[in-house]
Amino acid sequence: MRTHYCGQVTETLIEQTVQVAGWVHRRRDHGGVIFIDLRDREGLVQVVVNPSADDNFAKAEKLRAECVLSITGKVIARSDGTINPNMKTGKIEIVAEQLEVLSMAEPIPFQLDEKNVGEETRLKYRYIDLRREQMQGNLKLRYAITKSMRRYLDSNGFMDMETPILTKSTPEGARDYLVPSRTHPNKFFALPQSPQLFKQLLMMSGFDRYYQITRCFRDEDLRADRQPEFTQLDMETSFMTEEQVMNMMEGLAKTLFKEAIGYEFGYEFPRMTYAEAVQKYGIDRPDLRIDMQLVDVADLLQNIDFKVFAAPAKDPKGRVVALRVPNGGSLSRKDIDAYTKFVGIYGAKGLAYIKVNDIQAGLDGLQSPIVKFFPEQVMEILSRVGAQDGDIVFFGADSAKVVNDSMGALRCKIGEDLGMIKERFKPVWIVDFPMFEADEAAARMVAVHHPFTQPKATTEEILNHHAPEQMLARAYDLVINGLEVGGGSVRIHDTKMQAAVFKLLGIDAEEAQEKFGFLLDALKYGCPPHAGMAFGLDRLVMILGDIPSIRDVIAFPKTQSAACPLTEAPGLVDNAQLEELMLRFRKPQLVAEK
Repeated sequence: MRTHYCGQVTETLIEQTVQVAGWVHRRRDHGGVIFIDLRDREGLVQVVVNPSADDNFAKAEKLRAECVLSITGKVIARSDGTINPNMKTGKIEIVAEQLEVLSMAEPIPFQLDEKNVGEETRLKYRYIDLRREQMQGNLKLRYAITKSMRRYLDSNGFMDMETPILTKSTPEGARDYLVPSRTHPNKFFALPQSPQLFKQLLMMSGFDRYYQITRCFRDEDLRADRQPEFTQLDMETSFMTEEQVMNMMEGLAKTLFKEAIGYEFGYEFPRMTYAEAVQKYGIDRPDLRIDMQLVDVADLLQNIDFKVFAAPAKDPKGRVVALRVPNGGSLSRKDIDAYTKFVGIYGAKGLAYIKVNDIQAGLDGLQSPIVKFFPEQVMEILSRVGAQDGDIVFFGADSAKVVNDSMGALRCKIGEDLGMIKERFKPVWIVDFPMFEADEAAARMVAVHHPFTQPKATTEEILNHHAPEQMLARAYDLVINGLEVGGGSVRIHDTKMQAAVFKLLGIDAEEAQEKFGFLLDALKYGCPPHAGMAFGLDRLVMILGDIPSIRDVIAFPKTQSAACPLTEAPGLVDNAQLEELMLRFRKPQLVAEK
């Protein structure tokens, strides 16, 4: 039904006859001549229907937006006054010789150029939403990225291999989506949160370098950058150290940016330890485009009478930091109140500040409600943070977690509000993560990444519980613009070490065998050292395309409540299906009235 895409008909085809097909983007009647902008995935082309073509003209008069046509006609040059320099096809038009209506369209629920369409409506009519130029561009970018991924990995000896979707439930940090088995009554499959164990088994099988662009599933609360089902580029290698894996994956990232959007990094990505990231930025995924850091000042405030600062300064689990905002002295009281409310979201009880009007005037040159509580320490604090005239210094004082969360978020918020982001992309490798952390609710240790990550410790140290909170993991994350786009680690390839890690995590031998017996058995029969990584494809597309919502880089995403307005999933099933699965409905338990 066509010889060319609409967006490919250019001046090189003048005087040739072409056949194009697509949707009516716009129809205009100019004094008896009808102009149709015909659209397909490659762009627009203008079609002219003259009144002399009686049958074609009669058809064209009845058209509305989004009707589907096939048009055959001659390509001619536009006159000088009608050339559209903003269109790839703007120097030509097609004079219709034959017009075939392939499908008429009813009035659509929203116009493609309409700006304020509700997301629920967009998702309900996703097939129309996807016709918009922006959405077409987003998904083309996604395709360009995946194509570049495959080309890079194929050229580096990786093999594309599939792993199961129906698998066994294993603890990976979020709830599993469970699938009841009809042939095994009362038993369940789980949809994979990642192919972690299978890709390790592939290394034990001798395939050396594996990759897969795969769907993963997590039944967790949604955010702007999360979906219940998502896509990741999953990789695993044998006989490579973490440095070698990181270097190869950095090469992949640079290739993606260059081939997909033409952006080149002229430097090696910096490395930063987890401890340094949290100390300077309050978070393990810092946005380095913002040139501000948290500065510890607890040592200067332990002996003051102002308990708001002194108490957390003395507490081993507390933290007191200062955040200097260059030229932030222009912030109004209203602005400061808004930031105080903002940090409250993260548990902060308030937001102290000092405005630096004239640092040479000492205390008289400062504007603040807190200076009077520690006048002897103020100037040393300002010196430590490098304060200058016109700056404002904010303070956070609370438990380390509250301070890190609130002040780390405030740093990014202020950076965005004051236009402090100057660079387009700023990557960093975060390394030396903690291997374990305490789960106070469960009164046990948990793995920060996952229990198959190799710690920087011996098996004996793990068995002896030798300061597990201080053990580091051979793990690494790639962070770009404050978003974790990829993470990985060196895996445990020794049976005794894996058993020791399980034991430290409170998983006894019987439970370990029940949940991970296939892995423990495989480790016994010759397992190579191996390491891997996974990139979040959806997040990568968001970053490369500067797209604010993850739902705009996925063809058919879910809503914030993990529902699909288009298909109305999830939905009810009939009792016959449930009986086959030996399941039945349970009514929600009502809360008793007090």
